[in-house]
Amino acid sequence: MRGLLGFHLDTSTPHGGRPCCQGPAACVSLQKTAVILCLLLCSTSLSPTRGQTKIPLETVKLWADTFGRDLYNTVTKYSGSLLLQKKYKDVEPSLNIMEVDGLELVKKFSEDMEAMLRRKVEAVKNLVEAAEEADLNHEFNESLVFNYYNSVLINEKDENGDYVELGAEFVLESNAHFSNLMVNTSISSVQLPTNVYNKDPDILNGVYMSEALNPVFVENFQRDPTLTWQYFGSSTGFFRIYPGIKWTPDENGVIAFDCRNRGWYIQAATSPKDIVIVVDTSGSMKGLRMTIAKHTISTILDTLGENDFVNIIAYSDYIHYVEPCFKGTLVQADRDNREHFKQLVDELMVKGVGIVNPALTEAFQILKQFQEARQGSLCNQAIMLITDGAVEDYKPVFEKYNWPDRKIRVFTYLIGREVTFADRMKWIACNNKGYYTQISTLADAQENVMEYLHVLSRPMVINHDHDITWTEAYMDSKLLTSQAQNLMLLTTVAMPVFSKKNETRSHGILLGVVGSDVALRELMKLAPRYKLGVHGYAFLNTNNGYILSHPDLRPLYREGKKLKPKPNYNSVDLSEVEWEDQAETLRTAMINGETGSLSMDVKVPLDKGKRVLFLTNDYFFTDISDTPFSLGVVLSRGHGEYILLGNTSAEDGLHDLLHPDLTLASDWIYCITDIDPDHRKLSQLEAMVRFLTGQDPDLECDEELVREVLLDAVVTAPMEAYWTALALNASDESKQAVDMAFLGTRAGLLRSSLFVGSEKVSDKKFLTPEDEDSVFTMDHFPLWYRQAAEQPAGSFVFNLRSAEGPEGPSQPMVVTASTAVAVTVDKKTAIAAAVGVQMRLEFLQRTFWAATWQCSTVEEPCLESCQDSELDCFIIDNNGFILVSERPQEMGRFLGELDGALMTQLLSMGVFSQVTMYDYQAMCKPSGHHHSAARSLVSPLSALLTATRWLVNELLLLLLEWSAWGSWLADSGAEAKAVFHHSHKHKKQDTLQPCDTEYPVFVHQTAVQETNGIIECGTCQKMFVMQQIPSSNLLLLVTDPTCDCSIFPPVLQEATEVKLNCAHNASVKCDRMRSQKLRRRPDSCHAFHPEENAQECGGTADTSASLPMLLLPLCAWVLPFQLLQ
Repeated sequence: MRGLLGFHLDTSTPHGGRPCCQGPAACVSLQKTAVILCLLLCSTSLSPTRGQTKIPLETVKLWADTFGRDLYNTVTKYSGSLLLQKKYKDVEPSLNIMEVDGLELVKKFSEDMEAMLRRKVEAVKNLVEAAEEADLNHEFNESLVFNYYNSVLINEKDENGDYVELGAEFVLESNAHFSNLMVNTSISSVQLPTNVYNKDPDILNGVYMSEALNPVFVENFQRDPTLTWQYFGSSTGFFRIYPGIKWTPDENGVIAFDCRNRGWYIQAATSPKDIVIVVDTSGSMKGLRMTIAKHTISTILDTLGENDFVNIIAYSDYIHYVEPCFKGTLVQADRDNREHFKQLVDELMVKGVGIVNPALTEAFQILKQFQEARQGSLCNQAIMLITDGAVEDYKPVFEKYNWPDRKIRVFTYLIGREVTFADRMKWIACNNKGYYTQISTLADAQENVMEYLHVLSRPMVINHDHDITWTEAYMDSKLLTSQAQNLMLLTTVAMPVFSKKNETRSHGILLGVVGSDVALRELMKLAPRYKLGVHGYAFLNTNNGYILSHPDLRPLYREGKKLKPKPNYNSVDLSEVEWEDQAETLRTAMINGETGSLSMDVKVPLDKGKRVLFLTNDYFFTDISDTPFSLGVVLSRGHGEYILLGNTSAEDGLHDLLHPDLTLASDWIYCITDIDPDHRKLSQLEAMVRFLTGQDPDLECDEELVREVLLDAVVTAPMEAYWTALALNASDESKQAVDMAFLGTRAGLLRSSLFVGSEKVSDKKFLTPEDEDSVFTMDHFPLWYRQAAEQPAGSFVFNLRSAEGPEGPSQPMVVTASTAVAVTVDKKTAIAAAVGVQMRLEFLQRTFWAATWQCSTVEEPCLESCQDSELDCFIIDNNGFILVSERPQEMGRFLGELDGALMTQLLSMGVFSQVTMYDYQAMCKPSGHHHSAARSLVSPLSALLTATRWLVNELLLLLLEWSAWGSWLADSGAEAKAVFHHSHKHKKQDTLQPCDTEYPVFVHQTAVQETNGIIECGTCQKMFVMQQIPSSNLLLLVTDPTCDCSIFPPVLQEATEVKLNCAHNASVKCDRMRSQKLRRRPDSCHAFHPEENAQECGGTADTSASLPMLLLPLCAWVLPFQLLQ
């Protein structure tokens, strides 16, 4: 039956499926949509005869014109925009506007980056040669006594004031090149994780041998002063780092950092691999054994990277995939998938009898199918079997699927201290070119899991293939425990170090990995910002399509008052940032290492997603030789295609550069100041002055950029005198209007002048590095510059600014108004500068209220005014945000939030359009806990037993640390304690998780300069008039407040998580998770070598612990669960 208004709302899906109305929220949304459609059909355009008696159209137009004129006169006067336009016009005959050749530009940037990265590779090669030569000349000495600089113990003294053993005096000085950390650039220091004994003979011999790297570290740094950290990670666990640094344990007294578990180490030590983890979940695995098995799986997952592929199969008397969606396939081991697997593994339950053969058969079949289909890594393949024992005859499985070639290695991990099945587990590993280990405690997992890496590295070591490895982007965590949490993104170049001794050749002994960090910020400085225009940028991505560097990459999120790395910060795909590339044409070309270009119409978010620019961008791309990286450069069509060149003498420019109101973009490289220590203290402006005056012949500067700065300094110099004269002649009234004037040029030059005392400036962060959106950075031009560049000529863009704090925005404070200054030569137009003012919000209000006292006929008194209770007046910007309202609490808020009826009507009339934007880097609160909600209904006994189990665990760890098991087990207990603490802390604080969101942005359609209408709101009618304010991005809205239109829901500008909630879309979600995006495999693969000694396949772990100590953890884990059943 049709509704009262004669229309029917079809809620079916586009393809005729069931309506996607899962739960009350979705249904309410559909009901709201129906209400809005009904109400809009009742709304009509306002006829003049019906509306003029209430809101005279001529009066509203007069108010808008008067306010626009007064505002324009004020901002042009105080900004000096007309003077600046004239000054650039005067020099037009001497200017040259060049069209930028994007392909040539991206090739030049790529060559410069390649040269820089090549220098890092040379440094690493020097270290490899020195380490292998030192090992060749070193004879192992079981009784070696050797003191070295232990990073944790250096400068530590005992109660007598004497330096502790391995903790001699170590001179540390602050160094700007190393983020102002306290370092020693003359020597390295050595770090060891807590579970590695610092006087173990293997450690002492390795540290002694690697002392030979110290002079090479220093020589490398002297040869290439742009080098940052250099290091050697040993296969025995120690980590030699240059420059030397003090390392501080975490709050639990634990040094958890183990170089062997870092991405750069693992990627350099092994070739890409396909891994199937097979885990026993039979009843015998309950309690501590299952906990150890889960931790072992987590540790294995941590050794995988984005060039690897993985799946996990659990078995008891039947087999099941821990992620059913991944049945019969392998997925890329990126961070997202690894974390997903960890969550699922954490929920595994034990039950039934363990039958391993079907699980092994399934694992072999997956690996064989992937290899035949030319999918996955196409290199190493391995099965990781995790169990407490296997009883059946598994030989036929190996005969059928793996013998005689043994192309799939099998690694076995025997869980627990029971040795009954040790021989069988070892037989499986030894007969399938794998390795057997026994894992009895949580602390055993790390060391034993690492053994498989040594096995996989053997073919490469025997061949002596020193492959160069570049890692994905990551945040520097080597120093997190040394009070130096550096949040810069890095990539590492790493190479393996082998034993070259003939007698151990077939053993394929990996000594370790050397590496050096490259700050991606330093690399991107080779794509100078000034060459890319107002909206242009450069970006890098990896062979897997992941972002290495991009101005829109947001690796951090705020949790409370702290900034934290997002869990998936280094696996953000190019298609998730350049999401307009829906056909993935750009992504495909860049992954394939092609050189070329393409164009795209894009929507660019601004001002934290509140605004949007519509641009046509040209993308130019090429690869960076001898790396897995590709470089892209983006130029926006129109003014972004041109660069402005001028010619000014150094003498003229120098004079104008020295004005006190002038600054340069601190992030831009005008002159190279970070190589020579004498130059590091210089600002870019000071360096440029020394370069121009010839005071320092060793200074290297970008001469093209320097010429542009000189031109801008000369052209903009008269602005200082203009602004100064205004400030001197300012009345008390004008001092309450404008706080400051400012301008910026495309060369990063910034001038500003205060019209009030600095203590009276409303927004003190504006134009300071603290407020990145208002200054030139490496990633973008200022917000006021970018917005002005897209405004019509002579028009100002107004923006309401609020004070931003850790908890979010506060009350609106000031308004910025800015306009662009364009230069045209030979019919080519380039943006030379932008100029503007910062004005007080009260002044904007006063000016507006004064304008609304005007009437159409001045002889008669005004019949209507915005001060009347019968009229509501708003000034909103072109994105719907309120700048002026009679109610101060409404300023800064979105119109649709306050008046859903009016915003809905403006949208339906085409005055505003709604643009859907996407954020694939968002963080959302979980909609519900992943575990069963029934758990919370268990009686209070559950909480008591959980607490009891925790106390017993802590007691166990205490006993582990203080028992007579020896220093190794004490250290193992410390690491186990770190595992427990980390796990507890992670679960407690993990309140946000990565998600995809969509959000609306509302944009005024500039073709609609005025409109009016009536909204039917049930028993009353709400009238409104909208009028464009000339020479601005502002609109005047006058409405009738007497009619209650609260039946319309608010129109909100908030993000909503993109979910596939419908049951029939579950397969779509699964397909997306399984999908294998295009990627480029690494060039090298070392899977097997005929000389490999496969009989070195592990041994039995020590089982001498006492029975009570073995039973204690079992009781701690099993008893509470038994009581709960």
